[in-house]
Amino acid sequence: MNGAFGKSPPITTDSPTFIVKTGNHINWLPCLTGGVCVKDAGGDTMDGSEELVGRTMVQVITEKYDLDNFPYCRGPGTGVVVLTSPQSSPVKGQLNLPRVLVLDSCGISQAGDESEVATFCAHVVELDLSNNHLQDWGEVLKIVSNVPKLDFLNLSMNPLSGSQLESDGTEPFLELRRLVLNNTHVSWEVLHTLTREIPKLEELFLCLNEYRSVTLSDVPCASLQLLHVSDNRLQDWAEVRKFGLMYPGLQSLILANNKITAIDEPQESLCRLFPQLRCINLHNTRLSRWEDIERLSMFPKLQEVKVMGVPLLQSYSTMERRSLVVAQLPAVTLLNGSVVTPGEREDAERFFIRYHIECPENERPKRYHSLVAQYGHLEPLADVDLRPESSVLVDVRFGEQVERLSLKLEQTAAELKRALRHMVQLPSNKMRVFHVAAGMGPQELKHGGRALHSYQMRDGDEIVVVPKDL
Repeated sequence: MNGAFGKSPPITTDSPTFIVKTGNHINWLPCLTGGVCVKDAGGDTMDGSEELVGRTMVQVITEKYDLDNFPYCRGPGTGVVVLTSPQSSPVKGQLNLPRVLVLDSCGISQAGDESEVATFCAHVVELDLSNNHLQDWGEVLKIVSNVPKLDFLNLSMNPLSGSQLESDGTEPFLELRRLVLNNTHVSWEVLHTLTREIPKLEELFLCLNEYRSVTLSDVPCASLQLLHVSDNRLQDWAEVRKFGLMYPGLQSLILANNKITAIDEPQESLCRLFPQLRCINLHNTRLSRWEDIERLSMFPKLQEVKVMGVPLLQSYSTMERRSLVVAQLPAVTLLNGSVVTPGEREDAERFFIRYHIECPENERPKRYHSLVAQYGHLEPLADVDLRPESSVLVDVRFGEQVERLSLKLEQTAAELKRALRHMVQLPSNKMRVFHVAAGMGPQELKHGGRALHSYQMRDGDEIVVVPKDL
């Protein structure tokens, strides 16, 4: 790369030109493609009918954002007008480019002419180049160097693993804050070069890159706040702790779907390792010890934890699982996406005491003793079965005939009448059935579709059957 990126040759009256509209300002730049917007015979250039491999970003832009294909501007200053001469009509051949430029799955492998990239992308702040054929960081730099306002760049699913990146002093990433490199298998050496060259980097996405280990960088990236490394193959905490050393300002760490088995770190060093961490996601990892959950409380600013699908919690009920985790993490206000209210926290902490009250002293967690100091020694709750009855034992009376029956409460009144036909020798439509509870008057079972449990039947109640003609 040279230092002349974005510069253009002098404009002559014979040169086809671009008009670049930014707000109320108009700038003239030479059009190196002759001012012609390329599209296929059907007017749709992105339908996969032509070979996409080996295309340039400039070529894709001129096709996708042709006036016929993309006729509306997305706001002031977002139009690029292509003219064959300064005197031509500004309506003919207009390209309307949004500030958020999505060019995914377009077969892009090269930047194209850099002056044209600069012309088209002067106003672009977000650029999605995912699932293309970029395999040379040199081509990526040609693009980024000519998008001066770029804040977000997505390079996911581009085959960049075999390409090296070397700094050339051009500082192409000055405004970039968010970088997505999912499924690129980019090396740690390239990543460290990138973080050194991106002074404002805040969010970095490295999912699906098959990482088993982490290579330390000599230069920390203090600006990084969010690191997303889910769906890799990290297993040892010794690798994870390197993130704390490289990114001391990290606030969110997403480790979901890795094979991490334990948080093997002395408690006294955890507070220094991730001093700014506010959110950690450990979904579907392999944590199996309560000590690992307890260690999370050592992060001094941790407020949000996501920890579902781990072996440790599989044997507990939903209520037990949440209560035990909430009680172990006194400062956490958001667990698995749900707010922990003050009332829920108190209930969880009291449950925690009662849950461990019968454990041997040497098996009780440290948190138990601090909670006992807060709430005192609590008595175990009475074992009350609050499940609704499934059946009752009642006396069925028909005239002088009395028979004790067990009734299933989920059956309906109509089903009960059919069951009583053999006893009373009456068809269902010729009988009236009443429920009589102790101290209550008779209540007729008039509605055939109503379940018996809705009548609040209890053991010892009576069912009285009378013929309808009486």
